[in-house]
Amino acid sequence: MLMDAVRSYADRHANSDCVALTPVPGLRMMRVAAPNEPLRSMYRPLVCLVLQGAKLLVAGREERAFDAGQAVIVGVDLPVTGRIIKASADEPYLAIAIELDMQIVQELASEVRHPASSSTSVPSLFDEQFDEDVLSCAFRLTRLVDNPEAVPVLRPAILRELHYWLLRSRHGPSLKRLAVPDGYQQRIARAIEVLRTEFRKPIPVARLADASSMSVSAFHRHFKAVTSLSPRQFQNQLRLIEARRLLLMEGSPAGRAASAVGYQSMSHFNRDYSRFFGAPPKRDARTAMEV
Repeated sequence: MLMDAVRSYADRHANSDCVALTPVPGLRMMRVAAPNEPLRSMYRPLVCLVLQGAKLLVAGREERAFDAGQAVIVGVDLPVTGRIIKASADEPYLAIAIELDMQIVQELASEVRHPASSSTSVPSLFDEQFDEDVLSCAFRLTRLVDNPEAVPVLRPAILRELHYWLLRSRHGPSLKRLAVPDGYQQRIARAIEVLRTEFRKPIPVARLADASSMSVSAFHRHFKAVTSLSPRQFQNQLRLIEARRLLLMEGSPAGRAASAVGYQSMSHFNRDYSRFFGAPPKRDARTAMEV
């Protein structure tokens, strides 16, 4: 039933990237009818249930393929490159993504016991074989799409249950460590929030380290451990992803998009954009319009 709901809604509402936003906050659906070129975007913490087909995700140095029946869990804000590697008109790639709330994870952490572990490392993204409990939560969220008046009443309880089952899963301990209030993952998350809101202007590393309550050297080390990127690389990818959105979604000229995301040099923008997306901005936008 969940696959039918996702297919039906995405058929009617998917945008040019084959993603259908919904009136339920934090819920979106995807339907892709053929393998595609890599798509770069910024992921919030989320769980994505792959219902049919397969997708390859690259986050920093981590690269993983996810098949039907697997849940992709992203625990921190990350620039991610995604590519559908298995899909057809008869059996399209179908998936549903639900944003996670680390506040709920913190609230539930004490309710879910795990064996003690000395490990402090947490991958940028990890997979889980989803079960009927997680599927049930996802299906009940999709039912709210056609019942918007029920969203504020029912969504909080469904989300809380979903987070509980994820904490009970194989990767529950990793998810719990990501949400420790004063753990280094959450402190890095504070710096990432500064980068997300102010990426258009230069941000001294010392300010990001201060936001994380770390020394500059410790901040660099932990930031790369969490994101697989340096702060400068992270900010630059944010700029380029936003510039592409302006080009494709709002029809902005390349020069205006470059200026809007903080580039002072058009040649510098063209060079970075081509390296990141594989084509200069004008050609990339033109190709996307033809697809």
